[in-house]
Formats: sequence, C-alpha cells, structure tokens
Amino acid sequence: MMRTPSPTRPVVYVYPDIDAMSRAAARALIDRAREAVEAEGRCAIALSGGNTPRALYRLLATESARRMPWGQVDLFWGDERYVPADDPRSNFRMAKETLLDRIPIPPANIHPMLTAHPDPHDAARAYDTLLGQWFPGPWPRFDVILLGLAADGHIASLFPASPALQVMDRRVVAVQVPAEPPLRLTMTLPVINHAAAVYFLVAGKGKAGSVHRALIGPCDPATCPAAGVHPVAGDVIWWVDEGAATFLGPAVRAPSPPS
Repeated sequence: MMRTPSPTRPVVYVYPDIDAMSRAAARALIDRAREAVEAEGRCAIALSGGNTPRALYRLLATESARRMPWGQVDLFWGDERYVPADDPRSNFRMAKETLLDRIPIPPANIHPMLTAHPDPHDAARAYDTLLGQWFPGPWPRFDVILLGLAADGHIASLFPASPALQVMDRRVVAVQVPAEPPLRLTMTLPVINHAAAVYFLVAGKGKAGSVHRALIGPCDPATCPAAGVHPVAGDVIWWVDEGAATFLGPAVRAPSPPS
C-alpha cells in the first residue's frame, strides 16, 4: 500500500535567466549522481521532455560535465509522446540529439519508452514491467526525476482532470491528453512521489501562474497536477528563472541559490 505523502517543503532556487538556471541545475545533478554512484554503485535518472530541459541536456554533454559518471548512470523517461522515435515531437529524439549522441554512455544504460507497439497500453505495461524488474520493491526509487511544468500545471503527461492522476496501482499508463500529439505514455504520481529527488525545471513568464498555483495555491492535483508532487522520503527542488518566479515573494525563494 502506498504511504501517505509527507509534506515535503520544496526548495525554490531563482535565477536571472534559463542559462544560469540550467548551469546550476547541471552542477547539482552531477553532484547528486556522483553521490548515488558512490553510495549504491549506480544512479537512475528519469528525463523530461519539452523545451526547457534542452539547455540542461546540452550542458551535461559538454566538457565541463566530464565529472558525470555516465558508465554508472541509467537514463529513463518520465513520459513519451506516442510517435515514432525519430519523430521531431519525440522526447527520446530530443534527448538523443541534445545529450545522448554527445556523451560516453553505454547503450545498455538507456531505457526509452518504446512506441513501436501497435497498442499503447501494451507499451505502458512493458515499461511498467521494466521498472518493476529494474528496481526492488513495489515502487521505483529514482535518484532524480526531472520534471517540466506547463502553463496548465501538467507534469510529465499527467494533465488536469486526467483519470491517470487517480492511478495508484501502476507505474506507467497510456493516456489521452488535450494536446498534440494526444496519445502519450507517462509515469504515475506514485512513481514520482517515491523518488529520492524531484527537480522541477521551469522558465518563462508564461509559466508564472502555474508555478504560483503549484507552490502557493489554492490548488489541488486534479486542477494542477504539479501540486500532487510530495515525495514520501525525498527532496523537491525548483529551478526557475525570474520570469517563472514573477509571482513568488521573497518568503518562498531560497535566499542563496547555488551557482
């Protein structure tokens, strides 16, 4: 049975722009990966799609990120558009072009959500099974799950009012969403809430309203899925630029964000 999520207090780091935000997030992600490898021998990270993480992925592929222990890092995906892997809309393709093709990571360490199944529900079950085989216990414990945030408050492919928000007995589900492409695969909230750390990456003034709703409220997961992120025993760190933090007062912002 899933434990009731604890009221984890998010840490909110605000930066002048997306470049400064991404540099700080990249350094923190590398440090956390190294700590996980030192402690457990491996590190598991779930990647996000969308535009905001592109800058982070490019930074992770540079010489300055050589401290990343790619040989012991396993990469998964938090969600995927149900399109071919070479489709421009594919989250896998975006990560491949900005990160995977540029780093010395063994192919066996890359675990995309496969979209070649004729039935997306079979694809969801296959990824659910993969996670169950990879991680001990009923729920995966990712070292880091990366999440973006949309203006409507959705995370991964968990959209407002989606029945998937109520799923508490599966790790991955196929969903229909009110966006293009409409068919997606997504990890569920219990998976996100069992991570050791959740990193939100949010940039742009167009996201300011959803950032405020998720952090300040009033909001509930049914209308703002980001409000449902409360890890059972983990950290929630928001990496945001000034645009996305427009409606956040000083009491919410961490006083000394890492550079």
